[in-house]
Amino acid sequence: MGITNDAGPGRDRLLSPSQIEALIADGQAIIIIDQKVLRVDAWLPYHPGGYKPIQHFIGKDATDEFTVMHSAETHQLIGRYQIGRIEGPWRNLVPPIQGGQNGHENEKTPQADDGGSSDVNIEGSPQLSPERNPPEALAFLNAQTKEEISLTLDRYPSLDASTQSAIIEKYRLLYQQVHAEGLYECNYTAYLWEFARCALLFSIMLFFLRIKWYYTSAVFLGWFWSQMVFAAHDAAHMAITHDFLIDNLIGMIIAAPIGGLSLGWWKRTHNVHHLVTNSPEHDPDNQHLPFLAVNHRFLGSLFSTYHERLMPYTRIAQRLVPYQAYLYYPLLMFGRFNLYVQSWLFLAYAQGPRKGPAWWHRYFEIAGNLVFWAWFGYGIVYRSLPTVGTRVLYVLISHAVTMPLHVQFTLSHFAMSKADLGPDESFPQRMLRTTMDVDCPEWLDWVHGGLQFQAIHHLFPRVPRHNLRRVQKLVLGFCREVGIPYALYGFVGGNRKVVGSLAEVGRQAAILAECRRVVAGRVAHSHEH
Repeated sequence: MGITNDAGPGRDRLLSPSQIEALIADGQAIIIIDQKVLRVDAWLPYHPGGYKPIQHFIGKDATDEFTVMHSAETHQLIGRYQIGRIEGPWRNLVPPIQGGQNGHENEKTPQADDGGSSDVNIEGSPQLSPERNPPEALAFLNAQTKEEISLTLDRYPSLDASTQSAIIEKYRLLYQQVHAEGLYECNYTAYLWEFARCALLFSIMLFFLRIKWYYTSAVFLGWFWSQMVFAAHDAAHMAITHDFLIDNLIGMIIAAPIGGLSLGWWKRTHNVHHLVTNSPEHDPDNQHLPFLAVNHRFLGSLFSTYHERLMPYTRIAQRLVPYQAYLYYPLLMFGRFNLYVQSWLFLAYAQGPRKGPAWWHRYFEIAGNLVFWAWFGYGIVYRSLPTVGTRVLYVLISHAVTMPLHVQFTLSHFAMSKADLGPDESFPQRMLRTTMDVDCPEWLDWVHGGLQFQAIHHLFPRVPRHNLRRVQKLVLGFCREVGIPYALYGFVGGNRKVVGSLAEVGRQAAILAECRRVVAGRVAHSHEH
């Protein structure tokens, strides 16, 4: 790692909440792990997963998130950043990136100590853009937010400290059980079968290309890419060998020279997604304007903390969103093209770490992407296909057949809760509240590639994919014990839920558009008089 942050003899001194708040107010990146107070400013530019995941835990106890996302070796390195310690439970602050001022905005978070009504202060929220919304529109959006939070609080355990502490304690016991039962150990034989399947798909693609069944060849190429993505996803989470270097090499080789994508870009967005799942303001996997608005808050022009810019609800969005339930599947047929664009922007602008253990990843991925366009763009599309029309259709078909993969990406989150319940909510409750699993027979697991166990995966990101079905049984028992609903739908039922959720936001968009027309008419009428 090569960095030190020597805190001197005071490294083990006891720090009070007011002292920690003062450090955060002074602009320092302070997080708490295992009762240790860490100042991680020096590590921000070196963190392989990007600096934004760390920013979302300034002023918070990140013990569970850190534990499940990192190896035991990384856990041993945090002592070098320790500047003190705390005693007893810690009341989480709202991180500055999420709107916390001087680190503490807890008064604005939902409270349900008695299981009763929530106290939510959303009027004047900095995320919504008042200048882009007349008062009537803001009132409508705020009413929708209050209803969303109220319904969510009714379904899930109370946010009071004792309830959430009990959930955390049981979750940590569950984590130990998963380890004790050997479910973090990889089944390498299963990956040999994965490799054989992918090699077969690629060989069939080449065979049909050779006999000039071009469009059949394109279908098998798309299926090959889809299957390879599953292993890249596992490697990016260090869920194969649990070794940072080896797993990243596996993931980057699959992503760049084989798939034409950037694993670094994916990790930069995906790590944030795992930590602030389904938050419209913070989760980049939810931010798809002007084409899709997965929550009513996007209709009010939100500020994205990930992209660090306003996401305006433009005229184009106003025309598309009311019909998004019908556009959902056609749009996902072009999802892979968007991944190319995002990958090259990430690499061109050097948005990944430029220091630390991942400094060289950018150059490796640029070289890998050039290899991809050499064999696919030049070798197959240009040299092996006879006409321009054939080339265009080959590209479109090979990319369109990856659409089910993109459906799988979105299926587990688009229809789930997007309410912000504040910093008092525990990690396991937040993951289970915002993530859906897809039920399927075991013999179909290879088709879904482990992505059908998204809720389990979010609770234990580094558990190898082939063990997730076994972990699911343990999580079901945990959910029954702590009273957290576990969302499990069949593939068809899950799709219906997602399309229904998109249709509901589309209906809200139509109501909002009518509201704006009425307001505009009043303004015009007043000017005439």
